[in-house]
Amino acid sequence: MIRVVLADDQLLVRAGFRALLDAQPDIEVSGEAADGEQALTLVRELRPDVVLMDIRMPRLDGLEATRGITGDPELEKVRVVMLTTFELDEYVFEAIRSGASGFLVKDTEPDELLRAVRAVVGGDALLSPSVTRRLIAEFAARSKAPAAAAGLEELTEREREVMALVGIGLSNEEIARRLVVSPLTAKTHVSRAMVKLGARDRAQLVVLAYESGLVRPGWLG
Repeated sequence: MIRVVLADDQLLVRAGFRALLDAQPDIEVSGEAADGEQALTLVRELRPDVVLMDIRMPRLDGLEATRGITGDPELEKVRVVMLTTFELDEYVFEAIRSGASGFLVKDTEPDELLRAVRAVVGGDALLSPSVTRRLIAEFAARSKAPAAAAGLEELTEREREVMALVGIGLSNEEIARRLVVSPLTAKTHVSRAMVKLGARDRAQLVVLAYESGLVRPGWLG
């Protein structure tokens, strides 16, 4: 059973998500929070698998609440998906950098929401290729001088290659076609790179690829 905490200051939004999620045989809503402080308290108490976190909330916003979750070693298995009204929300960049596994627009289709919850539990980042490329462009615009990422030297040449392809926004299937390997092999390389670098998920691998200089501006083709 996938346990979910809903954090949104709009009661109707929470009610709609709860009705959809609780109707699934493999998902249950463990709790609801109306602000970031409540969300942190609930997550520490309930240890859910996924938190659907609104970016903008009173008292403590979603970004700070996310940092509180992803920065706590005891909550390392909790995945945070940010909820936003607009796909190009200015805070999406900071949300991913803060450790969120991805984001959803609030008016997303029901099937997409369910797929998203199941995907992040499986370790996937909830970032479509088009969104990933926009995020990467944002990293390129804001990036500082590359710094060596701890553990990068432990990667094999193929793992570095795969990590760079993840960094430019390619899916496992696209990586497999590019390297002429099976999608399962591509996924295995991605997983090993994540383990070696201590990345929570694919989204953090993108961040590390950029901040280490493994991927550089201009590689977005």
